[in-house]
Amino acid sequence: MDERFGNVVNRFAGSVNMNNDDVLTALAEQLDCYQRLAKLAKTQHDHVQNSRTEDLLLVLSQRQTLLEQIARLEQTITPARKSWPEYLGGLSESDREGAESMLARTRELLEEITASDRDDALVLQQRKFNLGRGINAATAARKFNRVYTAAAYGTKKAALDLHR
Repeated sequence: MDERFGNVVNRFAGSVNMNNDDVLTALAEQLDCYQRLAKLAKTQHDHVQNSRTEDLLLVLSQRQTLLEQIARLEQTITPARKSWPEYLGGLSESDREGAESMLARTRELLEEITASDRDDALVLQQRKFNLGRGINAATAARKFNRVYTAAAYGTKKAALDLHR
């Protein structure tokens, strides 16, 4: 967990249980999920850079699990977000600051994850492009060899005529 915000999550996870506020609990859990996603994004980047496909697939599976958890948490958070000022108005000062802090950190993490994914996509696109060029070059070389062979040596006639 990100050290700067670990205390925020822990503080609100503890106080939320006392206040029984599902939205604050969901925000804390969501922040934790995004922190884990950010770590997985770094691991993913390493696997992409080093062409470790099987490891990359495992990381993508773990990310999918976290995204499903975030989607479930969003069901709790979304109604409060729709009327965010009113929701915040009903919180104590410390809970309000905590909610804003968790939401801001979640946005920062989402931006980091998105930028990392964009970089990885560019690397993978470049590899795909290079592979396509390699395949096209090999195909062109085979065609050239056939044409060159036919021009240099002519076409062979069958030694045995099966039509007679």
